[in-house]
Amino acid sequence: MLNRQLLSIIPVGFLLLCTSCVGSLFKVKPAIELPPLAASARSASAGGVTVRVAPLMTDEESQDLFEANLPLGGVLPIRLELVFESGAPVAVKQARFHLTDAAGKEWKLISSKAAVARILKANDVYAYNPNSRKQFEKEFAAYAIDLADPLSSGNARRQGFLFFETPKKEPVASPAVLTLRVDRLPQPVEIKLN
Repeated sequence: MLNRQLLSIIPVGFLLLCTSCVGSLFKVKPAIELPPLAASARSASAGGVTVRVAPLMTDEESQDLFEANLPLGGVLPIRLELVFESGAPVAVKQARFHLTDAAGKEWKLISSKAAVARILKANDVYAYNPNSRKQFEKEFAAYAIDLADPLSSGNARRQGFLFFETPKKEPVASPAVLTLRVDRLPQPVEIKLN
């Protein structure tokens, strides 16, 4: 009798587990709610393009925006804005972004998909509905800056996030001095973030 009850409970439990994971793994705010870049943003010009970088996000801001603690996963989101000033269209697809700390260690630029994998690993999320992960990846990727299209007078402003992984893949621990260097623009740019 007990075996029959147990056998009937297992499929019901499995069904409940599968249906409970239909939505996204984390509730990411819609990308249209991205607040404007603060006046305290650091900037530099690169021959026809202005690069603006927002102050680093706190753990709480990261949690609020992505419902995930990115620094715990060793991921540092850098909010960036590219503004076309004048001249010929600028192919930002060729731009290379480098983040270095005070010790001279370079942080690796990772894709939004790789950032999602780091977040899931840091939060020990291994059992999930594959559609939930795809939904989370889609919502998360909406925040990544689009570098595919060139900047021109018709497409003059672009903003979003770049995601960097710590040198040893450890959690982000209050980086002292970070410098963002952008190569392959009309002129190289270097901005101290903090």
